[in-house]
Amino acid sequence: MIQTIPIETFLESLNTYDLIIDARSPREYGESHVPLAQNFYALNDEEHCEVGTIYKQISPFEARVKGASFVCLNAARHIHDIYPAFTPSSRIAIYCARGGMRSSSLGTIFSNIGYRIDRITGGYKSYRTFITRYLDNIPPINFITLAGNTGCGKSDLLHELDNVIDLEKMANHYGSVFGDVNGAQPTQKEFQNRLAHALLGLESTTRSFIEAESRRIGKIMLPSTLYRQMESGFRVQITAPIEQRVERIMRMYDQMDESFFRERMERISPYISRDDKIATITAFENGDLCKVSEILLTQYYDKVYKVTIKPSMTIHNDNPANTVEMLKELQREQRV
Repeated sequence: MIQTIPIETFLESLNTYDLIIDARSPREYGESHVPLAQNFYALNDEEHCEVGTIYKQISPFEARVKGASFVCLNAARHIHDIYPAFTPSSRIAIYCARGGMRSSSLGTIFSNIGYRIDRITGGYKSYRTFITRYLDNIPPINFITLAGNTGCGKSDLLHELDNVIDLEKMANHYGSVFGDVNGAQPTQKEFQNRLAHALLGLESTTRSFIEAESRRIGKIMLPSTLYRQMESGFRVQITAPIEQRVERIMRMYDQMDESFFRERMERISPYISRDDKIATITAFENGDLCKVSEILLTQYYDKVYKVTIKPSMTIHNDNPANTVEMLKELQREQRV
């Protein structure tokens, strides 16, 4: 059985699906997709391009003929991945770009086999409309905002807390000039998808933790509605001993290759003295990441970090376990 459902119904029951199928091309899926969706494409990138060209240059009928032949071949391959992992009792949703031929074609094939298929009206376009509208009008969230210098352990603390928005994890970026050391960031659309679902998943009766960030995390821009709420949250300034900060930065830089390091050192040249720059590069060449981290923390990060908002309280994070308990107690005391 196959039925069409509006995007609102799909999102309300999102967590009940055993499989969410993104029927778009791998390129479209790679740019952004519904979280947890798997890419069982109706047409791959080359096929999608070819069918589109035939549609424009020859005729819609010829395009549908060519597309149908591709869909049947791709469906045959996908069936081997879907069965036996998913049975007729599994809940399956499917979408394509606009809720058109691609999701209808694959959905019909899977439905005729015996799967129950929910096809999303309007497809991914309707999903993105929902996401952008939500992020433009985020309802009030009571944040506890963790601020502080680089290496004070704010991200580590978030990992130990509940009801958390971890912006750096979602953006795959540490929020500094060396922040993309772990690889490429998601697209802006993909980040927005992740963020919206994280916000929708927060417990509304409990204060939520978030780390203070600038409006931009690498190439990712935060929604102004979120940024304002983050800035106005109950602000906790986190401090830590320099030795612990150095250890954390060393872990961040452990996999950094030389070309990446040198390029980023050139970027910060206007903000660090020539002697400190040379000393940092020399330490890196000698494999002394401890020295690299110490110089960058004291002579770059700490000097460019500006406290623009007075904190509501300060916690010295010399014992992370104790800090976590203090933050949990703060969260309990400030229940919404």
